[in-house]
Amino acid sequence: MMTLRILSRLLDYPDEALFTHSSDLIAALDDASELNLQQSARLVRFINQLCARPLLDVQADYCELFDRGRATSLLLFEHVHGESRDRGQAMVDLLEQYRADGLELDSKELPDFLPLYLEYLACKSDEAARQGLDDIVPILALLAAPA
Repeated sequence: MMTLRILSRLLDYPDEALFTHSSDLIAALDDASELNLQQSARLVRFINQLCARPLLDVQADYCELFDRGRATSLLLFEHVHGESRDRGQAMVDLLEQYRADGLELDSKELPDFLPLYLEYLACKSDEAARQGLDDIVPILALLAAPA
């Protein structure tokens, strides 16, 4: 699912590569059959507006939005388990799921980091990806809720 790869990249910490390759993301939207024209156009508009701003401003806004509070954290299990011990076991279980599917993480990110999870789902069958998204719908709803 190309859309999941694009969303994963857009939700990851913005860097120079995002700005340099923004036209590749926009071109990839043509292959994103999961989106209708209006949805695709919104993403193109978002990418263009994002990349028209200074990178440092975009990075500062990203940190303000995603790193300063639990309510908008991109760590999935933080919304479900908070700081409980269950969170650690949930991460171990997710790591085992990744490994079972042949994915070895060398990332600095925790396994429940939303962009990483979306990238993982993008490598799965459409049915498995949809099931994985269904599993996190309540968390996505929390992230989308107005502040």
